[in-house]
Amino acid sequence: MDEVFKALADPSRRRLLDALNTRNGQSLRELCSELDMTRQAVAKHLAVLEAAGLVATARRGREKLHFLNAAPINDIADRWIHRYDRARARALADLKQALEGSPMSGDDTGGATSFVYVTYISTTPERLWQALTDPAFISRYFEGGGPGSDWKPGSPVLWKMTADDEWHDWDQRVLEADPPRRLSYSWHTYQPEMAEHTGWSLEEIERRRSERRSKVTFDVEPAGAAVKLTVTHDDFEPGSAMLQSVSKGWPAILSNLKTLLESGETLQME
Repeated sequence: MDEVFKALADPSRRRLLDALNTRNGQSLRELCSELDMTRQAVAKHLAVLEAAGLVATARRGREKLHFLNAAPINDIADRWIHRYDRARARALADLKQALEGSPMSGDDTGGATSFVYVTYISTTPERLWQALTDPAFISRYFEGGGPGSDWKPGSPVLWKMTADDEWHDWDQRVLEADPPRRLSYSWHTYQPEMAEHTGWSLEEIERRRSERRSKVTFDVEPAGAAVKLTVTHDDFEPGSAMLQSVSKGWPAILSNLKTLLESGETLQME
C-alpha cells in the first residue's frame, strides 16, 4: 500500500489515471497526445503506476495498452474509507475524485474493447485454481450464480444467474485450461432469460444479442507469499453494452473472491 500512496502523490500520475478512468485501454502514444508531457515522462510515470499495481497492461499487436486497475483502489477504500465515517474520509477527496468507481466508469466505454483487472491474493495457485473452478465455491462469490463446467478444453460452460436458477447453456466453451496457471472461456451474449434482471424489454435484449462474443481469461502467477491474478475480458466491439456490464461486475466479484480466500475459507482439496 505504501507504493500505491507514493505513486498517487504525484499530480502528473493522477492525471494519467484520470485519463485512463475516462477512456481505458490507451497506448502510450494516445496518452501522450492527451497530456502536456513528453513521451519519456509519460513512460516513466506509467512504469511507477504499473509497479504500484494501479495500471495493468496488455499487448494488442505491436501496441501496449494501459488499463486503470481498481484492485489497489478497493484495498485503500477498505482500509481507509469503509472503517471511518464519511466526514473523516473527506481527507481523501483528491484520491476519490481521481479514482473512485470501476476501471471502466460511466456509461460510455468509448473505443475500448478490453477490460483488465489485476489483484494479489494471499493464497496458493492451487487454491485459487480450485476457487475458479469449484461450483460450490464459485456460487459464493458470484452470490449464488456463476459458471459451471468440467473445465476441459472444448467443454461447455453452463451458467446460473441466481442460486435458484436452472443451468443455462448459452453456447459458452472452455478455450484453454492449464491448471493452475491459466483458464479461458468464451462469454455469453445477452439472453431472453436476462430480461428480468436487466429490466430491458425482449426487443432490447434481442438488439443487444447482435454483439459479437467476447472471452475471459484468468492468469495465475506466484508472487512471493501471494498469488497474482490477472483477469482479461476482451474481444468486445467498441461501445459494447456487455463491456459496460462486465467492467462494473468483475471488480465486485473478484473482491468477493479475494475476501473468501483470505478469510480462512477451507476448500476441500481434490
